[in-house]
Amino acid sequence: MSRLLVVDDNDDIRHLLKMRLQSADHTVELAQSAEQALAIVPTFQPHLVITDLRMDGMDGMTLFEKLKFNQPSLPIIIITAHGTIPQAIDATKQGAFSYITKPFDSAALLEEVDRALSLAGSREQPTTDDNPFADIVTRNAAVLETLQQAKMVANSEASVLIQSESGTGKELLASAIHKASPRAAKPFIALNCSSVPDNLLESELFGHIKGAFTGATRDHQGLIQAAEGGTLFLDEIGDMPMEFQVKLLRVLQEREVRPVGSTATRPIDVRVICATHRDLEAMISEGRFREDLYYRLNVVQLELPPLKARRDDIPLLAQHFLELLTPPGKAKRHFSAGAMEALASAAWPGNIRQLRNVVEQTMVLSHTAVIPENLVKRALKKDYGEIAPFADARDHFERDYLMEVLHVTAGNVTQAAHLARRNRTEFYRLLRRHHIDPHSFRAPTNASGTA
Repeated sequence: MSRLLVVDDNDDIRHLLKMRLQSADHTVELAQSAEQALAIVPTFQPHLVITDLRMDGMDGMTLFEKLKFNQPSLPIIIITAHGTIPQAIDATKQGAFSYITKPFDSAALLEEVDRALSLAGSREQPTTDDNPFADIVTRNAAVLETLQQAKMVANSEASVLIQSESGTGKELLASAIHKASPRAAKPFIALNCSSVPDNLLESELFGHIKGAFTGATRDHQGLIQAAEGGTLFLDEIGDMPMEFQVKLLRVLQEREVRPVGSTATRPIDVRVICATHRDLEAMISEGRFREDLYYRLNVVQLELPPLKARRDDIPLLAQHFLELLTPPGKAKRHFSAGAMEALASAAWPGNIRQLRNVVEQTMVLSHTAVIPENLVKRALKKDYGEIAPFADARDHFERDYLMEVLHVTAGNVTQAAHLARRNRTEFYRLLRRHHIDPHSFRAPTNASGTA
């Protein structure tokens, strides 16, 4: 069904229009003022607007001008009394689709609506649960292009690398690719590599047998085997330690896995999709990521832009989260025009994940159907402000911590590793990752060689 927004300050006319348009199988939203209409448009995303010309407050002509400025292709039909026909004609010259005079004939109105929708190509396409990409809410050109590429690659067996910032929906895209693939009936298993300690990553992915190490009291099936026949999604692949990268490469090349502690390998049939927010090519040049593994994983690369680069999606996403988080039976809510403007202009360092959190905060604190601007600004300030994404904050903490320990031990790596409760090899790996030279922390010597 097509979405129609009716704007009129006359209650009787507004509800009469709704009744007649709904009888023709249109979805209709009502606004009793131009100001309310401007607040509804970003979230409702109408295919057509029908507005009265003369209203209290902002009139229909001003509403028309604002709508056309923001959405030039949005068709608008003007309802006018005989006394304002010249203004309605002027509006059509400026881009309004047409005007209808009061009192209007229902058949003529519906015919004009159908003509506007057909010429604008705005007929709503039927939606089905069969669309694997239906959960990805967007109208952004860059994201739509990425989805088109994802649909093409879904039917292949090619490995996919999703390059995007944290919180942009990488796992959602990977899941959609899986659902659109011939493997859809088999498992989709996801793992964030940065959330698993280095010493447990091999066991988590490859599995282990009973007695393989202290605490291994039973056989454990790894995630690779759990994903048999399906798809394994490895998020934040750039955080995978170098010594494990070669083991993963061998598994992918030989298509078999050997659980920790076992002498036997087991064949696997798994498609791998990886994601990272890091620049893997830069990491390769720095010796922090294996080039051969990179080319094995990066057969097809997809990119999801950060939320700040797809601001046209913010109204859609905000309303989507409002509806998703509203308990059944509760009244539908909207953001005020000011609130939506605050959302659309925010920095969004946490991307879509942060947006959802802000929407949820404002829903909890708002007692009205229209969520005000002050609540949104308060939530934005409280939620993130200038706080860096978690991965960046962790990197800063690690670097500062390593430098502090080396300062205490005057650059003695063995002592520093002992204080940090890490083995010497792992400690050296962390130093290389953060480009820290332990020699620079050693006490200076005088000309005779004594400290």
